[in-house]
This record gives sequence, structure tokens and C-alpha cells, in this order.
Amino acid sequence: MTRPALLALLVAALPITAPLAAPADEVGRVGVDWTGNDIVIEAIQDPEVKGVTCHVAYFSRSMLDRLSQGNWFEDPSNASIACRQTGPIEIGDIDRSPEGEEVFRQGRSLVLKSLRIKRIFDDANQTLIYLAHARELTQGSAKMSISTVPLFNSGAN
Repeated sequence: MTRPALLALLVAALPITAPLAAPADEVGRVGVDWTGNDIVIEAIQDPEVKGVTCHVAYFSRSMLDRLSQGNWFEDPSNASIACRQTGPIEIGDIDRSPEGEEVFRQGRSLVLKSLRIKRIFDDANQTLIYLAHARELTQGSAKMSISTVPLFNSGAN
């Protein structure tokens, strides 16, 4: 494989936020040990539901940890999410199916693992459900976190 082709392949595989998904703003970073491992906290505004902000926390491995563990190209799959009303709620054109729709995606490895946030509308209970989960080829999405935003008395439907 030629050097330009290899470089193009590596750039295409780099973990990035999906262009159609909401951007994340880092609002906190907590160092957890002397090797430089951190817990990163990001704020994500739902692009289709004004007035809802989700905060996601996840583990970011240091280079020293990557070298010592031998697993250089990925971070752990686990994440925690909390979503709240942060202003008047205005629901745009959202997917109201039981599968919901992806609000955010971020790569957690060089190629196949990603952290995803899906929004599901629970019409019967007038609640927005936000599910953070990993998408992995080998181990599926066993690690997950959920948060809900009630729409009761919000004026949104």
C-alpha cells in the first residue's frame, strides 16, 4: 500500500464526531491518577429539541496507560449521561418511532467503537429518553446509561 493511501485510510478511521450529530463542548476534566487518565465531561445540546442539554462523562486514557496496557487505539466504552431542561422546550421535527434517533456520536477507538446518544420520545408518558451506549463490533452495547426529561407542563408535544 502506498504511503498516501495508508495516510488516507488512517485519517478516514480517526475517531470524530459525526457531521450530522450534535457537537459536544468540553465543560470539565478530572484527573483520576498520576498517569494522566481523565474523566471528561461534555455538554451536548439536542439539535432538534431546544431547551434540553445532556451532560456526558466518559474515561479518556493517557498515552502512558495506552502504552502500558498494550491497547493503544481505544478508550473504554462506559459513559454516564444526565439530561435536563435548560430553557423553554421546543420540539422540532424528531423521530417518534420506538427506535428513536441518534443525537450524538463520537469515536472511542481508531476504527470500530463509538459512543452514541439516542433520543426516544415516550408519547404515553410525555417524556424524552436519552440513551448513551457503545457500539462495538465484538461485545455489542452492554454498557449503557439512561436519562429522561419530562415534558409535563413544558408546553412541548
